[in-house]
Amino acid sequence: MTDSKYFTTTKKGEIFELKAELNSDKKEKKKEAVKKVIASMTVGKDVSALFPDVVNCMQTDNLELKKLVYLYLMNYAKSQPDMAIMAVNTFVKDCEDPNPLIRALAVRTMGCIRVDKITEYLCEPLRKCLKDEDPYVRKTAAVCVAKLHDINAQLVEDQGFLDTLKDLISDSNPMVVANAVAALSEIAESHPSSNLLDLNPQSINKLLTALNECTEWGQIFILDCLANYVPKDDREAQSICERVTPRLSHANSAVVLSAVKVLMKFMEMLSKDLDYYGTLLKKLAPPLVTLLSAEPELQYVALRNINLIVQKRPEILKHEMKVFFVKYNDPIYVKLEKLDIMIRLASQANIAQVLAELKEYATEVDVDFVRKAVRAIGRCAIKVEQSAERCVSTLLDLIQTKVNYVVQEAIVVIKDIFRKYPNKYESVIATLCENLDSLDEPEARAAMIWIVGEYAERIDNADELLESFLEGFHDESTQVQLQLLTAIVKLFLKKPTETQELVQQVLSLATQDSDNPDLRDRGYIYWRLLSTDPVAAKEVVLAEKPLISEETDLIEPTLLDELICYIGTLASVYHKPPSAFVEGSRGVVHKSLPPRTGSSESAESPEAAPSAGQAAEQPAVIPAQGDLLGDLLNLDLGPPVSGPPLAASSVQMGAVDLLGGGLDSLMGGGGGFAAPSPAVPPSMGAPLGSGLGDLFDLTGGVGTLSGSYVAPKSVWLPAMKAKGLEISGTFSRQVGSISMDLVLTNKALQVMSDFAIQFNRNSFGLAPAAPLQVHAPLAPNQSVEISLPLNTVGSVMKMDPLNNLQVAVKNNIDVFYFSTLYPLHILFVEDGKMERQMFLATWKDIPNENEAQFQIKDCSLSADAVSSKLQGSNIFTIAKRNVEGQDMLYQSLKLTNGIWVLAELRIQPSNPTVTDLELSLKCRAPEVSQHVYQAYDTILKN
Repeated sequence: MTDSKYFTTTKKGEIFELKAELNSDKKEKKKEAVKKVIASMTVGKDVSALFPDVVNCMQTDNLELKKLVYLYLMNYAKSQPDMAIMAVNTFVKDCEDPNPLIRALAVRTMGCIRVDKITEYLCEPLRKCLKDEDPYVRKTAAVCVAKLHDINAQLVEDQGFLDTLKDLISDSNPMVVANAVAALSEIAESHPSSNLLDLNPQSINKLLTALNECTEWGQIFILDCLANYVPKDDREAQSICERVTPRLSHANSAVVLSAVKVLMKFMEMLSKDLDYYGTLLKKLAPPLVTLLSAEPELQYVALRNINLIVQKRPEILKHEMKVFFVKYNDPIYVKLEKLDIMIRLASQANIAQVLAELKEYATEVDVDFVRKAVRAIGRCAIKVEQSAERCVSTLLDLIQTKVNYVVQEAIVVIKDIFRKYPNKYESVIATLCENLDSLDEPEARAAMIWIVGEYAERIDNADELLESFLEGFHDESTQVQLQLLTAIVKLFLKKPTETQELVQQVLSLATQDSDNPDLRDRGYIYWRLLSTDPVAAKEVVLAEKPLISEETDLIEPTLLDELICYIGTLASVYHKPPSAFVEGSRGVVHKSLPPRTGSSESAESPEAAPSAGQAAEQPAVIPAQGDLLGDLLNLDLGPPVSGPPLAASSVQMGAVDLLGGGLDSLMGGGGGFAAPSPAVPPSMGAPLGSGLGDLFDLTGGVGTLSGSYVAPKSVWLPAMKAKGLEISGTFSRQVGSISMDLVLTNKALQVMSDFAIQFNRNSFGLAPAAPLQVHAPLAPNQSVEISLPLNTVGSVMKMDPLNNLQVAVKNNIDVFYFSTLYPLHILFVEDGKMERQMFLATWKDIPNENEAQFQIKDCSLSADAVSSKLQGSNIFTIAKRNVEGQDMLYQSLKLTNGIWVLAELRIQPSNPTVTDLELSLKCRAPEVSQHVYQAYDTILKN
């Protein structure tokens, strides 16, 4: 007897069985078989071997079976392009089927098969369907043109499909019109220069007629298209507004916001003297108010949009203050937005109501909300002069509550009130001085010191108060030190005889004992002023201060006009133009409001955006103190890291003087750079697929390179703190390379150029591996995305917190500083997998006091999912076992500086949907553990 019997089997396997069933003569059996194939495909099994058999099932008049086969085809056509050609004949036949549903199904599927070889065969059937007598087929064919354009733009143009689409705008059926508009808008978006949607009064009239009858999404496409039209005069603008206004009462909030956008744009062209203008303002308020009765997420989007509308035209909602009062069960993000809008709408008429409400909020339990409410009281005082007295007495009542954070916020805003109304409310200073000891936040301490210095002549014991601050001078933050220095110099100029010792003490602390250049320089200036010309010193230091303005956080007028054109889109929620956050090659067109016509009031109208020629009278902005988180320069930037010797060709790049000649001496040596590391492979971001991409278009984009989790970009340096330059960014690690992905946005009114960047010494030696390259000057309202490669061969200095990175960025305007926290997982290296035996030995070797325990709550992942998710970020599972129904994972990771971290992850299936994970970390440098835990938490929850 041979052993061959073990290798023969009578079982033919699942694929074989399915093949037999697909070729069965019985219709029911066939349908069941196709359903099984689709089910296997859905769960990820490879059933591409059955392609010819499934395609044979297309020859059927059963609609359900046909749909299933088409579904299979869309999925596998990409991987089997040669086979897919077999199906072309059936498509051509189906496009002539008497049943319109089958004709439409064939066209829809053709659009979803993204295979170049097939597209030319599909042109003929598509042409017929675009001219089909059934509107359902025509509307499907219109969308198919947009998809085909995404695959092969040239083909669509050569075949004349775009002209056919334009003709469909005049179609008798509203749904066809809406889909044609959607398809043309989609195509126009990827080709901003082409004038596809050539709108004229006749076509606008057709769109407005279709608007009343098509579905809600059709209405949104048509309204968005109308918003891009510029009427020829105010009469046409008014007639369009009249026909769009009924959409404001639609049940779908997206339709309402799209209608609001059209009306806000065209109102620009209406004269304010028109009766219709007033009517329109009245009609805009109710729909916006109605949006606030939706669920919190929708409320938030509505509030962000209302915030823009109120800045542009406060008169729309001036009588609707009550709807912005906060409810006890509003989520915090809704509360903070409502507060913001309340302050924007505050006026003499409603200030009493607003103040009573704000005082109530200041006794809430939510600390962030209370702080903002106290600040809001101060902003009301500055905005509405008649209310200032009531605001101050309200703030004094709050100070009496002795709640620490309330007191501190109150003192910060009272300082601003003193700046706005000098010599009016100084009687309250005594009350403020009583709370001196409880102040522990830098901003509040700095505000209090400013008040004592500014009004030293009214405070008998001013010298004692300031002396009490001076005792811990070196422990104070920079902003407090700077305030203290100025306050004591003011005190000396007001009471020279009693305070001579005090001023000498502070000047020597600031100049001789401090290593902060800002503080040192200010100290030397005062010292020289006082020693050479005390009279001049008095004129400089005690000069009249300009009053501060009311609104300090208004969006710049040009940016506001652009955002009004994006109401109802993501840009209106972020309050940023799309160019700031849309990635990819599609040119984002900058939109702007139409010019005013029909009235001469554009000259004095506050809404009219100033022309480039005349500088806009911008409200003076109070710069927030503490702009610099530990001013970069005070941390003694060591000489730049030198990498391996530079090759001749890269010398110019490496030897760029980073922050301009003036700062070299402070920076310690020249501005040379580390040798650039090998070029980082460009990240293969998925292209922005067609917005109409069919639900089944599973093969759309190219996947990103496998890399660790990348957090969404956040704003690191707001424009207000950097003279109009806004920097947002994130960190990423891909295939062993770390990069800092930045978006630089110019929100100023002038061009920016000559960008450079430098890092302070940090815990892991992170440093730029190449200069910051911005190839063209950055024009106003423009953004540029840059991926800056980093290496870890820079100077090392332990930071607090450990992952703090302090950055200096220079451009032609100034040098700006900011600090940010980088996620530790960008430092987890690819060779961090330890051998099992080594792991055991190391775990025993590290002392028990170095073990840290953490809990990761609400993480609904299985052990395998956890393991593979972490492996993507270079946290490697070495072993897995099950103890008493709990899964235990043993993992290791290694940081760029060679520190190993060992982990034991216990997964407790406490209930099937939510699992709590227990994480034990052992490491020879235990201070790393907290940050490694944060990395675990972030990776597993995103």
